[in-house]
Amino acid sequence: MENQELCRKRQYTHCIRKYLLLFIGSIITAVGLELFLVPNHIIDGGIVGISIMGSYLSGLPLGVFLTILNIPFLYLGYRNLGKSFVVASIFSIICLSGWTSVFVPIKEVTETPFLAAVFGGIVTGLGVGLIIRNGGSLDGTEMVAIILDKKTVFSIGEIVMFINLFILSGAGLVFGWDNAMYSLIAYFIIAKTIDIVIQGLDESYAVMVVTSNHEEVSYRLMNELGRGVTLLHGEGGYSGESRKILYCVVTRLEIDKLKTTVLDVDEMAFVTIYKVNDIIGGRLKK
Repeated sequence: MENQELCRKRQYTHCIRKYLLLFIGSIITAVGLELFLVPNHIIDGGIVGISIMGSYLSGLPLGVFLTILNIPFLYLGYRNLGKSFVVASIFSIICLSGWTSVFVPIKEVTETPFLAAVFGGIVTGLGVGLIIRNGGSLDGTEMVAIILDKKTVFSIGEIVMFINLFILSGAGLVFGWDNAMYSLIAYFIIAKTIDIVIQGLDESYAVMVVTSNHEEVSYRLMNELGRGVTLLHGEGGYSGESRKILYCVVTRLEIDKLKTTVLDVDEMAFVTIYKVNDIIGGRLKK
């Protein structure tokens, strides 16, 4: 009973933290849009970009388009991606719609399009990244991309880029081609900022080492890099020999040190390195 009660408290705390961060993310996104991008006729990609153009052409509030245009995509998301994701997305979209109306009367921070694209991109990317990291979304095109990724040979990134190509071209027709090019700058800055928020500044890499001298290599990695090492049991596909495979996670700055350490022990070692997007639990470092 005590364990169940503790588990419920943790779930409740996690839920509160999640929706608080979604709320904060929507505020930050609204600041980036209404104080930087929208007043300078610079758009983001996806539904947000279409909503900015729709609001400009019709005179209706931005939040109206954000809500209405996302409805069909939320329905698709509910059928294909699950209830939790859609509920978090609905909450984020409603919050963003409300906050964009709050910030409309406030004068823009800068009237220089390039500065608006750069700093608006950073602020908007920070807010959107915070929402995505906590299981929500502001953009129905991302939901379509996730669904199509399972049914086509194209990746999520390729599908989103293809859709946004038409949206950013539309910005050229509505706001002029100079603003479309500023929008492209903002779009790439937003995308990069989202990656930083989701993955963190201190990038981590998983490393697998196949070596005939696993004891010394693992000893030096643990003592010189201060990293935990896991031994996996493997077998040579050609030789059939049983061997140990070392697995550990290091930061980007430790990659060179790891290579030097491994090859100093065994020049014939086989090392593979690949990026890790997230780490949960375990002892990463001493």
